[in-house]
Amino acid sequence: MADKYSNWLLVSDIDGTLNDKFTNLPENNRIAIERYVNNGGVFTLCSGRNLESLSIHYKKLGIKTPAIFLNGAGIYDFSVNKIIDYNPITSEGEKIILDIFSRFKTAQLTVFGAETIYLATRTCIYGYVISKFDRLNFKLCKKVSDLPSGVWGKVSFFGTKGLIRKIKNLIHNEYNDLFDCFLTSPFTLEVVNKGVNKGSAVLKLSQIIGIDSAKTAAIGDYYNDVDMLKTVSHPACCGQAPDDIKALAEYVTCHCNKGAVADFINYLEKNYIL
Repeated sequence: MADKYSNWLLVSDIDGTLNDKFTNLPENNRIAIERYVNNGGVFTLCSGRNLESLSIHYKKLGIKTPAIFLNGAGIYDFSVNKIIDYNPITSEGEKIILDIFSRFKTAQLTVFGAETIYLATRTCIYGYVISKFDRLNFKLCKKVSDLPSGVWGKVSFFGTKGLIRKIKNLIHNEYNDLFDCFLTSPFTLEVVNKGVNKGSAVLKLSQIIGIDSAKTAAIGDYYNDVDMLKTVSHPACCGQAPDDIKALAEYVTCHCNKGAVADFINYLEKNYIL
């Protein structure tokens, strides 16, 4: 039985997927993951969170597989405490992001390094709240020149729906060769280096640990999970996901509040592993 499990890689998003809407880990998820891992299954997390934030949830699970952070910008091996892959926004990209920031006066900009969150100049409610909620390290940069260069794993624009839509359209129309971007809520747009996404990172991770792509599975709930769901052989999404995300899934689980990851593990075991 262990041999069957060990050939499988299962990757989960965190917010609204592994955790419920109150950021708690449902007990049935914990039990199912423990059973899957104890039987030799390979399980890990793939999140938009930075390393400090990701580790809070990773360490609850008793797993050892490298994890993916900042929506695919990096892969971290917790067993040796080392980043094994990191693809930050280029210096040219940094200048363009700051130009966009200067053009949209009411936008808020948060820059995510691997381990530190940088709040850019103006009152940055979004970045401040997410930093304080998980007690994460952050730095307020009163001038854009104070932002460090070369570490921008991702950036996040925060604003009204209309403002975020304008920034998203601008990036798609004028800078599509430099960036990939996606909504993580109606009010937040995340931007990464071109070619960086959860899907490419999961594929790279499967190659690093030697898992056949035919036995890769992933579960998510929102638009930053699209590339991951398109890349793996067995995609699933949570019951509360938007309909266009559900259309990408082989299996639609229960709502995340009820233990979506446990539901998906049960599905994989019933239909493929056992």
